Amino acid sequence: MLRALAVDDERPSLEELLYLLRADPRVSSVEGAGDATEALRRITRALESGPDGPEAIDVVFLDIQMPGLDGLEMARLLTGFARPPLVVFTTAHEDFAVRAFDLKAVDYVLKPVRKERLAEAVRRAAELCGTAPRIPVHEPDPDHIPVELGGVTRFVAVGDITHVEAQGDYARLHTDRGSHLVRIPLSTLEDRWRSRGFVRIHRRHLVALRHIGELRLDAGTVSVLVGAEELQVSRRHARELRELLMRRTTG
Repeated sequence: MLRALAVDDERPSLEELLYLLRADPRVSSVEGAGDATEALRRITRALESGPDGPEAIDVVFLDIQMPGLDGLEMARLLTGFARPPLVVFTTAHEDFAVRAFDLKAVDYVLKPVRKERLAEAVRRAAELCGTAPRIPVHEPDPDHIPVELGGVTRFVAVGDITHVEAQGDYARLHTDRGSHLVRIPLSTLEDRWRSRGFVRIHRRHLVALRHIGELRLDAGTVSVLVGAEELQVSRRHARELRELLMRRTTG
């Protein structure tokens, strides 16, 4: 069972998070802290108690934007501890996800926090702590990919995605109507969508062949036009891309 600490300077958000965590059967205990300073004092007691002690904490659910020491700064401090607790960020802002991953966050949950989404973060933390029960794994819908936007999960059609940009172990999905950040490495999407006409053109970019409008050659460099955006093609991938495009146009 997980022992948790929730940290948020906004009292209503903290109380809601505590309520949801206490309702999860995988969480044996959860405490709240209103700022990073209070949280660090509590974590210090936990570390002094030891992993099996009465004060131990397995995972911290941490807000990012707080007065004084913010959540990212606090997580960075925890990385210097010998045996730090796991960290799950809970925030209203999508923009910090890549930095959160760099700090080895277990998950990144957008506010307003939904019960189902928080349960997924608890599951990930429980697996890393070795306390998760075995649950059947269901195959993902091959035609859609779930993305989070303002605390709501939406399902983006794979056919609407023009290209994908790597951002650490995250990927940004681009469509004609905007972009979405998902916690899936580019290499995973490359393997999953190769049969659907996606091709790697650069270490940072995966492109849907059907959305390539132009192939450009200029002084030995190769690029493609996808919508209004021009993307560089690496030498390693240029030949394969040209062959795929020719094969596509000739049938």
